[in-house]
Amino acid sequence: MKTAFLILIFAVSLFSVQAQQSEKSSKTPRLKVLVFSKTAGYRHKSIADGLKMFSELAQQENWTLTATEDAGLFTSDFLKNFDVVVFLSPTHDVLNAQEQAAFKQFMESGKGFVGIHSASDCEYDWPWYGKLVGAYFKTHPPVQQATIVIEDTNHPAMVPFKDMKTFTTTDEWYCFTSNPRAHVHVLAHLDESSIKKTNKENNWQMGDHPLIWYQEINGMRSFYTALGHVAEDYQNPKFQAHIAGAVNWAGHVVD
Repeated sequence: MKTAFLILIFAVSLFSVQAQQSEKSSKTPRLKVLVFSKTAGYRHKSIADGLKMFSELAQQENWTLTATEDAGLFTSDFLKNFDVVVFLSPTHDVLNAQEQAAFKQFMESGKGFVGIHSASDCEYDWPWYGKLVGAYFKTHPPVQQATIVIEDTNHPAMVPFKDMKTFTTTDEWYCFTSNPRAHVHVLAHLDESSIKKTNKENNWQMGDHPLIWYQEINGMRSFYTALGHVAEDYQNPKFQAHIAGAVNWAGHVVD
């Protein structure tokens, strides 16, 4: 019943969660965060789990949180109210030309972007977005357990992995149409030798296989993690800290 209740709440087109603050916290929220999860293609069941996680993180991190699947809200007047926009597993063509222009204007004013999982399976016909997210999704092997190799823990999103060289988890291991390493700062990559189950085409291999990265472009901050396919990700304290660090970095709260 609790799960059904949460899904019902998150199904509405727009909701806001004002972060609860302790007596010692500032009355001013640290960040105003917009979570966008519209899908025009495949829809991940874990989106509901992600929204629940963001609601909890908002209270923990002292954010004002708004979540929507209404792309019509992407106007300059609406977006100016936020510091960070999170794309939580959207898919395919979710913004029209006017909405794209408003989002581009928002980002170019020095704001922050966090892309989770299928944020890379989105807006294929918009090159500016492709550059912002870092790479476009191509395919993946079957969902399975595999190993991630940590490259850099000197980023707020990587703090939960600071004492780890590798970690093993179950996810949907995205590969991309091009390798983003030349123009982003890669934080972690997939150990492809840990993949045991393959698809018939076996076309998921990249050799060098980035999974988590960030970039700064003319004052804009962009972060992407390919993790987030399974519901268990959003219940994992390390993943929760991973996303909290990414949002706080994108919003210039931490460096």
